[in-house]
Amino acid sequence: MAADDKKAPPPPKRQDDTPCEEGLPPWMATFADMMSLLLCFFVLLLSFAQQDANKFKTLMGSIKEAFGVQVKRKEAPFAAFSPSDFERKDVELDPENKELLGMVLEIKNFVLQDPDLKKTAKISTDDAGVVIRIPTSEIFAPGSAKPVADAASKLATVVRIMKERNLGLVVRCHTSDRSLDSNSLYPTNWELSSARAATTLRILMQAGDIAPSRMKAVGYADSQPLLPNNTDENRYVNSRLEFYFHTPSVKSW
Repeated sequence: MAADDKKAPPPPKRQDDTPCEEGLPPWMATFADMMSLLLCFFVLLLSFAQQDANKFKTLMGSIKEAFGVQVKRKEAPFAAFSPSDFERKDVELDPENKELLGMVLEIKNFVLQDPDLKKTAKISTDDAGVVIRIPTSEIFAPGSAKPVADAASKLATVVRIMKERNLGLVVRCHTSDRSLDSNSLYPTNWELSSARAATTLRILMQAGDIAPSRMKAVGYADSQPLLPNNTDENRYVNSRLEFYFHTPSVKSW
């Protein structure tokens, strides 16, 4: 047999000197971690969006409807209206919002019956209660905690609400950022607002023989302005007395 007819021997098998590592490659673990973090992120976004929707639904079904939409509700110990006054079967509210709605409508009715108070008072909801807001100039002289001559008559509606309804009350007094006169009895607006709140409370107690356990007084000075204290009109709005009515079961602070 010729030499050319001999078959060439097969090439030797190539062997890799570096053995393969066990498990997933490092890049795949990093990628999986990133996917897990993204999943958690979108789950949190979904939960936040659902929470906002629930709050919006509650808000639309209670506070917004308080001044326009009538609903049917049960009797409450502080209510002046009967259930027949609220015939709206297509609106369903939870018990807490029904209670707040009845309080808003009732207090609004009291204010509308007072020709002087309805000109200056503003009504709003606050947490689980209702607020009547009036300028401090209606009750006190500028920079003083001494009530004006007809202060008691201007607070008659507040006294009537407390006497006829089973409600708690917090008298909250606010001032603007205007500094007091150097001859003032009160070093700062904190002392002035606290004194005015206490004086208002005393007027209510004396005029209506209301139990002190049902009322509280607090002064906020200029720490909670409604508007920026940059004009006289805004300072007039910020200097205010607030009467916060709430059910006895609600903690006022």
